[in-house]
Amino acid sequence: MTDASWQLKGEAKRQSILNTIPKKWRLEYPVPPATELRDVTADYIRQYLTAHEIEITETDAVDIVEQTSTGRWSAVEVTEAFCHRSALAHQLVSCLHETFYEAAIKDAERQDEYFTKNKAPIGPLHGLPVSLKDQFHVKGVETTMGYVGWINTFQGYRDDPRSGTEESELVRELRNLGAVLYCKTSVPATLMIGETINNIIGYTWNPKNRLLSSGGSSGGEGALIALRGSPAGFGTDIGGSIRIPAGFNFLYGIRPSAGRIPYQGAATSLDGQSTVPSVIGPMAPTARSLTLLFKAVLGQKPWLYDPLALELPWRDEIVQETRALIEKAQDGASALAFGIMKYDGVALVHPPIARGLGIVEKTLRRLGHRVIEWKPPSHVIAVELLEKVFNMDGGVDLKYHLGLSGESRAPQVLGTEHGIPMTAPEILALNVAKREYQKLYMDYWNSTAEVTGTGRPVDALFCPLAPHAAVIPNEYESVGYTGFVNVLDYTSLAIPVTFADKKVDVRSSYESVDGSKNIQWDYDSESYDGAPVGVQFVGRRLQEEKMLTLAEYLGKEIIKEAEGRA
Repeated sequence: MTDASWQLKGEAKRQSILNTIPKKWRLEYPVPPATELRDVTADYIRQYLTAHEIEITETDAVDIVEQTSTGRWSAVEVTEAFCHRSALAHQLVSCLHETFYEAAIKDAERQDEYFTKNKAPIGPLHGLPVSLKDQFHVKGVETTMGYVGWINTFQGYRDDPRSGTEESELVRELRNLGAVLYCKTSVPATLMIGETINNIIGYTWNPKNRLLSSGGSSGGEGALIALRGSPAGFGTDIGGSIRIPAGFNFLYGIRPSAGRIPYQGAATSLDGQSTVPSVIGPMAPTARSLTLLFKAVLGQKPWLYDPLALELPWRDEIVQETRALIEKAQDGASALAFGIMKYDGVALVHPPIARGLGIVEKTLRRLGHRVIEWKPPSHVIAVELLEKVFNMDGGVDLKYHLGLSGESRAPQVLGTEHGIPMTAPEILALNVAKREYQKLYMDYWNSTAEVTGTGRPVDALFCPLAPHAAVIPNEYESVGYTGFVNVLDYTSLAIPVTFADKKVDVRSSYESVDGSKNIQWDYDSESYDGAPVGVQFVGRRLQEEKMLTLAEYLGKEIIKEAEGRA
């Protein structure tokens, strides 16, 4: 395919996405350029909505379900409100790959009919609109995953019987739970980028500061939810792809350990690579929304339908144990302890991130929790292991899928197109090296019991999500802060903290003393002004219940500290 033909094909698909937006929801006038209007959230997008649409779309998932499951709001009115706001969001920041609004409204109508007849909801997500990253197959809806060569195919295969008929396991479960599916969100071609860019819709911008990135690879989800075009959605994460866009968009997002949320039937890059597997997790404006979705999905017993899903139901006993520790700490006992890592030995952080971590530390100390400096096994090792995983196939997957159309590769893409695939012995050695690193980290975590004062190791770790806030395009320096978690297969969340402020977050005079790259000198306070600042909250493997409970408790306190209300 020639350059001209793949470009035309991408343009045609881009226009077809816009054409699915009803005329009544299309913007009549061009949006001012980012140089004139950075922030299109809140008041800007509200001008196109009714008061009731604003009320619905700015309610979190937990309260929406409370309304829909009792009949106070109909599934149709909620679905229509989010369809409208998501359509606006796409026109502001290019965050959607697919819309299926008519099908969603019909699903919502069926839910309302069920409620009228049975006086009860279909399930725990009754009438809740849920957005999906464009890796999930939905019947009658295309999946391109950002590749021009996937247009009008099934994952690049023409005349495949699964085209238009396949549904991912998570999609099936969400339908059973009563969720209403209505759109799929943008991703970078290959998924291997901390930004979102492809040759179909272009670049997905950050709604709070349109000079900056929405993150990646679940960047469309992050941008859409930031604009409240979705109350909650699902992304995937192999090196930070849920947590990065959550942090860049002032949201919560969880990267669970592998096997807790079903991946069966979802498209992905490097399919079959299992040294560091991609995982699925929810993103939302509130921590309790993540808990709602996570618990609901586990209630569907995904291990009966996905051979890689763990038979591990939601554990209320761990929630209760964690709440008991919180209550004990509130009574003045030394019940909780946390590590804080401000620098990973690879990438120094920008001033807004340093300030965000300072807010977190101040919050923990105010609440009476023990805080220790985190000095783990070298994160350089984790970064090197992850790079080997990303290049394991020598670029075969990347080259093949881009080659379907002949389209160009975005400069941000991680991985090589001209490498040498690993041999079986090399892969075995890599798996051994990963296991050994996991053991080193486990031993270090256990050793902290000697200094916490609680009789246990630290309960969790706070550290950066990235060296920077929502990043300037093509300036993402290191995925090591999130990637080490994937190597370890730990539970990890993004937690929102504050926003970059050019008057406060001035360039630091700190200089590296160990020869590491000093990324702070690339910091531009003017460009980053207004960018969301999030932090990473890391727990041990398979600790999702504990981490979600702690995130809900601490997240509220961190925001209070940041806003001076503590």
